[in-house]
Amino acid sequence: MTATANSPKVPGAVLCDLDGVVWLAHRPIAGAVAAIAALRSAGHRVLFVTNNSADTIEAQQAALAAIGVPAVGDVLTSAMAAGRLVEPGERVVVCGGEGIRQAMRQRGAVVVESSESAGAAGIDAVVVGFHRDFDYAGLTRAAAAVRGGARLIGTNDDATYPTPSGPIPGGGSILAAVQTAAGVAAVVAGKPYRPMVELVEAEIGPDAAKQAVMVGDRPSTDGRFARALGCAYAHVHSGVTPRGAALDPEANLTADDLAAVAQALLAGWGLG
Repeated sequence: MTATANSPKVPGAVLCDLDGVVWLAHRPIAGAVAAIAALRSAGHRVLFVTNNSADTIEAQQAALAAIGVPAVGDVLTSAMAAGRLVEPGERVVVCGGEGIRQAMRQRGAVVVESSESAGAAGIDAVVVGFHRDFDYAGLTRAAAAVRGGARLIGTNDDATYPTPSGPIPGGGSILAAVQTAAGVAAVVAGKPYRPMVELVEAEIGPDAAKQAVMVGDRPSTDGRFARALGCAYAHVHSGVTPRGAALDPEANLTADDLAAVAQALLAGWGLG
C-alpha cells in the first residue's frame, strides 16, 4: 500500500464505489463491511456512489443491509444522475433496469413502455443502462426513438461489470450498441461525468466534496470522477483493474482493498 506526497487531509466523507470495492455481484469483499463500520465509528460519512443503474434505491439499500451495511440515504446512483438530464413531463423510453424507471418517475418524467414506443413518435429521451434482458428488439426501439429526435442519455459508459468469476459486459457496452445503431453520441450521466458530480455536491456540498476521498477500482471512472470533484482518489485492486496496470489518473493512495484504505485513513493518512 502506498500514498503519494500530495495526500489530502483526512476527509469527512468517504465515497465508495460498490462493485469491485464493497462487493462483487453482492458478495462482500473480505474486510469491506468491517471497514465501513470502522470509518463510520470514527465520524466519517460513507456514501456509496455507484454507476449501477439497474436496481432501485430500495433494492440497493436492502442488498447492503443484507451484508451488514445500513445504507438508507447513503446510496447515489447513475440512474439518479440521469434523472437530472430530463425534465418533468418529458416522455422517456428506458433501455435499462428498474432503477432508471424509478429515477425517471421521481423526476416527474413519463416512462413510455415498449408497446407504446413502437412508433418512436413524441419521445423526448432514451435512457440506456445495464440490464440482462437487452435484445435486438430493445435495440431497435431505442435506436428508432433516437433517430426520431429523442435525446440519447447513458447512465454510464463502463465497458465491463465486475463479478466473482471475472468481468462481464457492462452498461457501456449496451450504450455503445445503441449509439452505433442510432448514429448519435450519448450524454453520459454517471461517474466521471458532470451530472454525478452535481449529485454528490448536492448531497454533501461542494466544499465537503473537495475534502472527500473517492475509493474505486477503475481509474478511468473512479479516478477521473475524483479529479472532477477535486478530491483524492484511493485505488483498490479488488475490482476490474489488474495489479501492475498503469493508473491514469494516478491514485493518491493504492491499496489491496477497502479494508486497507480504511486502515490508512484511520491511521492518519494525509495528516502530514
